[in-house]
Amino acid sequence: MSDKHITCKDCQDIFTFTVGEQEYYQEKDFNDPVRCPRCRKAKKAARDRRDND
Repeated sequence: MSDKHITCKDCQDIFTFTVGEQEYYQEKDFNDPVRCPRCRKAKKAARDRRDND
């Protein structure tokens, strides 16, 4: 297994999905991420704001 370089579906930046992250995602049975960490954080913050309104 090696690091993967993924293009964010929101901002189109390329981010690295490390071997350690891949192992964690596999262990938790998660799909590979489609958003970079910055966009994931922004999406979560927007969702949290919406949920708290």
